[in-house]
Amino acid sequence: MNILTRFKRAPRDLVIFASAALVMGTAFSIMNATFNNFLNERFHLNGFERSFLEFPRELPGFLVVFVSAALWFLGSRRLGVVALLMSAAGAFLIGFASPGYWVMVMWLFIYSMGDHLFIPIASTIGMELAREGQDGKRLGQLNSIRNAAVILGSFLVFLGFRYLGFTFQHTFTLSAVFLLVAAFLLYKMTPKKAIEQRNYLQLHKEYKLYYALNVLSGARKQLFITFAPWVLVQVFEQPTQIMATLFTLGGLIGVLFQPMLGRSIDKFGERVVLASEAVILIFVCFGYGFAKFIFPAEIAFLVVCACFLLDQMIFSVSMARATYMKKIAKEPGHIQPALTAAVTIDHIFSISAALVGGLIWSAFGFQYVFLMGAGLAVINFFTALQVRIRPPQIEPIL
Repeated sequence: MNILTRFKRAPRDLVIFASAALVMGTAFSIMNATFNNFLNERFHLNGFERSFLEFPRELPGFLVVFVSAALWFLGSRRLGVVALLMSAAGAFLIGFASPGYWVMVMWLFIYSMGDHLFIPIASTIGMELAREGQDGKRLGQLNSIRNAAVILGSFLVFLGFRYLGFTFQHTFTLSAVFLLVAAFLLYKMTPKKAIEQRNYLQLHKEYKLYYALNVLSGARKQLFITFAPWVLVQVFEQPTQIMATLFTLGGLIGVLFQPMLGRSIDKFGERVVLASEAVILIFVCFGYGFAKFIFPAEIAFLVVCACFLLDQMIFSVSMARATYMKKIAKEPGHIQPALTAAVTIDHIFSISAALVGGLIWSAFGFQYVFLMGAGLAVINFFTALQVRIRPPQIEPIL
């Protein structure tokens, strides 16, 4: 059975959500491929100023559990619509209503709030649409679609800036339009009956390993979101076209890699996948931080590009944490609140990691930021080895 036939026979909600994932992924890809160059060209930030921007950008990740708790009555799918509308508004305003740095920060906060609200919702809906025992496979398929969207979005950026005379306003407008389309598609899905989630703001000690994994993920993630592109843009002085090309290549690789990763989670388990991610990250950190000092300039640039692509591939290992949470959850009603709480938990530490990283960059050099990242990867490795699938007896700790 070919892909087109399988797509036609798939359940209606799965087809709609897959389509929304493609459109939404294109929007976020356009933003990711242009935002660092936009900051560099419009505001000329140094390393610490760039890292400080992560506070307003990542603060919504800390607040997301409170916003989700307040909007529980919408249900996951309608809350997803609201999240995408917020991101669309933020993207448009960044492009057209940012006369100064602090005004741009306000619009970035709105864009980021929508983005972070949608993170746990995407995993929740994806697992709702999976067959029993195939959560990893389904999330891998959806991530593969989002990687195809990365290719499309990055190619549009490359084509626009190289041949069509694009400005940043063009790309932010495109991103906003795609986000509006994704919101409409999500609205067309069958809404789930809203059930009051009193445990959004409640942590359970039996899930403490899951929370710990997200603490480490948050710190690691922020180092790479903030500083990895900044190394390419500022240290290696690469233009928007190169960043778009790297995102395109990452998307091409991800289309094939994400389904394999999803099947690996189902086959080998979360423990193996999470530990393997940590080992790869150690090498990626050293490549980012020290290639410039070890190799000639051309080779160093290629090494950093390879690290960038490897990092893009393993970013989706986050779905292993989501499937782990589903397996250890005492009841289904704990899953989305726990995923949402994890976003808040990891952002407490990711904001701190960005600020500390910026100070280290300014005081000692960018290479020491990634040395810190390697240390976090080692801790992550030993934490991942503790993963076991044992259904817990729930006892609230907060």
